[in-house]
Amino acid sequence: METRFGTSRFDALPAQAAQRAGKAVMSLEDILAMPSQAPVLVFDACNVGVILRTVLTVQLLMAVGAMYVTHDFLSWFSLLAILTGAALPAALLWLVVACALKKPLQKLSRTGQSLSGMVLGALAGTYGCALLVWVGFITQAAWMASAISGALIAAGVVAALIWRAEQRKPASAAARLSELQARIRPHFLFNTLNSAIALVRAEPAKAETLLEDLSELFRSALVDQGDAVSLDQEIELAKRYLAIEAVRFGNRLRVVWAIDPTSLEAKLPPLLLQPLVENAVKHGVEPSPTGAEIKVSTQRRGSLIVIKITNTAPGGQGHAGHGVALQNVQDRLRLLHDVQASFRCTWDKGIYQVRMEIPA
Repeated sequence: METRFGTSRFDALPAQAAQRAGKAVMSLEDILAMPSQAPVLVFDACNVGVILRTVLTVQLLMAVGAMYVTHDFLSWFSLLAILTGAALPAALLWLVVACALKKPLQKLSRTGQSLSGMVLGALAGTYGCALLVWVGFITQAAWMASAISGALIAAGVVAALIWRAEQRKPASAAARLSELQARIRPHFLFNTLNSAIALVRAEPAKAETLLEDLSELFRSALVDQGDAVSLDQEIELAKRYLAIEAVRFGNRLRVVWAIDPTSLEAKLPPLLLQPLVENAVKHGVEPSPTGAEIKVSTQRRGSLIVIKITNTAPGGQGHAGHGVALQNVQDRLRLLHDVQASFRCTWDKGIYQVRMEIPA
């Protein structure tokens, strides 16, 4: 029996579709109830980049300080070796304690976090001074000077950590806004809805799946997922996007997935892969009458995960875009993983590839 458009057509919805509609309403309520901004972790001292910069900064300060009391290279180098033997363990101790206490410290106000960091720095400076006394390099311990020096260095490190955490907020907000706008771009939404309308009568199940994929893209763009999601979640979202585009392009869009199961728990900023596969569709598939092949691969190599998004471009490289999406991806990777992440784009013999490396 055919159900015509009108008030009675909703009564004809199957029970499964009604349940899905109920889930959609609950998802909307969840979205509205969620906080607008997730807390940003300040004391992210476990990060390799933070550790390297802190150690190098302390070493540089010791090197400059030694210049004030020495007059030749040999005496300067000898004094620097002694200071390093005290300052380096003290700096590493501060980093270890800050890393271990990062979640309790996160509950404090910014002033409380800064003061806590300085207190830990004072204790670390005192510890360094105690090491010099213990090994016999000095006879009169400068406890007060060591504590104040440690507190001041720690204050500088905490200020850098706070600045780094603050940089994540606008980058995350800009990325979310950019991706939300990409989701609702008129031509993408128009094409998707037109495809669904065309499928409603001939293949209603396929039309329903198409609209579910579109709904998931909107949900992922609207829901605040925090600083990071799993690679598995990002791949699932990219698959939904490509499934939508496959309805429009048909055989012109050929997708190959080569996913290493051991890589799926790696962390990425949310909404990272989708703009990359969207670029592959836009610059590889759309301009070519014969279409193109898109390959998404992940591989675990020791402590690193290698992610590649590759697309053929039968129509040539075409006009270069503004590079906003690629720059956004690179910036967000750097903010989350710092020096442990890398991002590179290459064009060679009709093949464009984006390659990322992130910690496992």
